Parts: sequence; C-alpha cells; structure tokens
Amino acid sequence: MDTNKDQLFISRLNQHPKLRERMESLLHVVENTAGDFTKADDAERHVIEELRKMGSDALHCWAEKAAQEATEALREQQPKLHGDGNTHTGH
Repeated sequence: MDTNKDQLFISRLNQHPKLRERMESLLHVVENTAGDFTKADDAERHVIEELRKMGSDALHCWAEKAAQEATEALREQQPKLHGDGNTHTGH
C-alpha cells in the first residue's frame, strides 16, 4: 500500500475511536497473540460479534455526522435559529 494512503486511513480511523477499537479486536483474533482462540468455532463467534458491533458503531457514527450536517445546514438557512430551536429577537 501507498504510505500516504496508509496515513490517511489511520488518520480517518483515529477520528472514530469505536471503529478503531473494533478493528483492533478483529486483529487480535486473526493474530491470536494471546492464544485465546484455539478452535475455529470460538474465533468465528468472536468475529461475528465484533462485526455486528462494528456495524452498529458505524451506523451510530454516521447518524451523528448526518445530524451535525443537518444542523449546520439549517443554521445557514436560518441564522437567527438558536440551539433550542427558537429564534431570538433580543426582546
């Protein structure tokens, strides 16, 4: 892989700590450094559970970003709108 692509990937992954944690957990299974996974069934269960959690975390990250972008777009359209959803005229 290209070093710039590697650095970009790591930078992007670091912006999403939950996803990074899931990727690290999957690497632990693949590398089996602790020797926890001596049977394929155990490794498979762990991988399936981590992938399920990763999917959930990814959707949560997506939803947070989408909500932030929607809020920013609304504030650009209606600059007087405040965080509580009301417009304040200074009265």
